[in-house]
Amino acid sequence: MSRPTLRLLLSHPAHFLSLGLGSGLSPVAPGTVGTLLAWALYALVRPPFSDAGFGVFLLLGFVAGCFFVPLTGKALGVVDHGGIVWDEFVAMWLVLWLTPHGLWWQLASFILFRFFDIVKPWPIRIADARFKNGFGVMFDDLLAAGYALLCLAVAFKILRFA
Repeated sequence: MSRPTLRLLLSHPAHFLSLGLGSGLSPVAPGTVGTLLAWALYALVRPPFSDAGFGVFLLLGFVAGCFFVPLTGKALGVVDHGGIVWDEFVAMWLVLWLTPHGLWWQLASFILFRFFDIVKPWPIRIADARFKNGFGVMFDDLLAAGYALLCLAVAFKILRFA
């Protein structure tokens, strides 16, 4: 398994996106660095869209990732290389889109998403092991986003009635 390089990043648009605009080149915790960049970019990516438009944008980002992520995985020698962080981008944007407004909610969404993406509780671990392709790379992060959103919804309900 090779390490992603600046040369690879710039060699093809698929690699540029798969490697999270360069955040996947981080030698330490590229998934976390990619998720942080996704969070920072959310304020730029979200405003041009209506809710329906942003939902379509996320769906297209997911589907496109299923096709271009494996190209980068092949170049790196493993389909789910740690430097591939487009899956974190799409999943984090989904979580932020469905999270109540405010810095503390966004911070909680970041922490919860990273927790579930790293720990991979059932069924995330099963999906991660079973689907060794672009869909699998994207899907396990979607499941982690679902866990994060469930926790956030419960916290919102508890705090709303407290």
